[in-house]
Amino acid sequence: MKSAWKISALVLIFALTGCSLGIRSLLKVPTETPTTAPTFAPLADVTVVPKTSRPNFLFILTDDLDAKMNTIQYMPNLQKLMTAQGLTLDDFLISTPVCCPSRSSILRGQYTHNHQVYTNADPLGGFGKFYSLERETSTLATWLQAAGYRTALFGKYLNGYPFPSNRAYIPPGWNEWYSPVKGSPYKEFNYTLNENGQQIDYGGDPQDYMTDVLSNQADDYLRRSASDSRPFFMYLATYAPHEPATPAPRHADLFPNLEVPRAPSFNEADVSDKPANIRADPLLTAADIANMDQLYRNRVRSMQAVDEMIARLIDTLQQTNQLNDTYIIFTSDNGYHLGQHRLYSGKGKPYEEDILVPFIVRGPGVPAGKDLKGYLAGNTDIAPTLAELAGVIPPSYVDGRSLVPLWNANPPPEPDWRQGYLIEYYRSEAKAGSAIQLVGIQPPNQLLEPLDPEQLRQATPPPEFFALRTPQYVYAEYSDGTRELYDLNADPYELNNFASTADPHLLEQLSSWLKALTTCAASACRTAEQIGIH
Repeated sequence: MKSAWKISALVLIFALTGCSLGIRSLLKVPTETPTTAPTFAPLADVTVVPKTSRPNFLFILTDDLDAKMNTIQYMPNLQKLMTAQGLTLDDFLISTPVCCPSRSSILRGQYTHNHQVYTNADPLGGFGKFYSLERETSTLATWLQAAGYRTALFGKYLNGYPFPSNRAYIPPGWNEWYSPVKGSPYKEFNYTLNENGQQIDYGGDPQDYMTDVLSNQADDYLRRSASDSRPFFMYLATYAPHEPATPAPRHADLFPNLEVPRAPSFNEADVSDKPANIRADPLLTAADIANMDQLYRNRVRSMQAVDEMIARLIDTLQQTNQLNDTYIIFTSDNGYHLGQHRLYSGKGKPYEEDILVPFIVRGPGVPAGKDLKGYLAGNTDIAPTLAELAGVIPPSYVDGRSLVPLWNANPPPEPDWRQGYLIEYYRSEAKAGSAIQLVGIQPPNQLLEPLDPEQLRQATPPPEFFALRTPQYVYAEYSDGTRELYDLNADPYELNNFASTADPHLLEQLSSWLKALTTCAASACRTAEQIGIH
């Protein structure tokens, strides 16, 4: 076997122009309109290991799907074809429980403080910052493409995509591309897709329902893949069940009596131990709860088309003799709260509802019907996991670790696996005088050169909180000095914040450990995750 070959430096050159107004003027926007993925040089710091064959990947990413409110229990195809045929990780965490930072972590294998896409909108985050910092030049897609994969993205990419001046733009690393560029994709109707450089409009008829359109396109892709000798990587990102959680018309009347699960944390009676903003929240009213129940019903309804899509694609893989060579992963970009601790609806909190998501994998060598508890995993691990399976040694900047050992015949002992995972959340707007003010809105009609990437790297918003999730504890430190500490073994619903009464030595260890994680990078993150409590 030939020795592993090293891929040299990646340079992606775009024609750049300054926009005339606002934050957009600070971003590098390509002036040309590519209809296919740009041509670029090989990747730096990526090694492709010679292999006789490489598996296929079908990666299904939902939007705001909960793990704690039982939504997936109403997905019979997922239960039959994924849960019963694969491995479920019960402790799969999202480092920053917001769409764009999480999706950036998935593509890059990094914590948010390292990829620096802090929020959903530029200049602090969003597609604009991911693009301007040239994060697209090295992602899971480009790594796999370097290893000979055919790569395709269907559905949601990064918040803020695309630049309005260039709706045909396709990021590097993708051979095929089907992503919304206009309209109302969150409503599932009346949107425009960039389909390999061509803008295709979809209306309000039942056949235009976005999940079904993506299902049709993905099915066609899989059928075409059967006659191609190259392995494929399909990134299939639905908008369901994100608000407004529009179900397909055929599912609109299902589950008429379904309610948000009334766990002990729902409309919590005593929130005196919670942060100030929650302490200020009144109890939910009957009208509030009725609205939440309606949203919950629609969330479950909207996932029915996703459930049908899963069955369809697995059937197609079976029909085309590709199933046995394909890893299928089902997960979400973040969790969701709906009434817990009096919170109305949303994400971005350090509570289990927001940071914990479903994660199910099936494929070659993965045990069927296994439920693994006590092993912390997260969104930073997805890219290095697929890289290992594909025979790719990823760049040295990666923070996460491969999950492949967890489904080996002899998984590592729990104490030898990751003991802590970082949760970080940043404010979407900076306070006056903070570093981000250097990226302010410019006067109208003033043409500017693109902002220097080093300036963007300095555009760091203040954190709202940092938190540490261990197999037993959730420990959070807020910017106003508030602390939260929950023992998940004794208090799984996080009702009793005992930070004020905890052993000072325990608090000191947790705080020191958390600080180490907030400043870690690359292999130092994997080391810091092992610090533990002694």
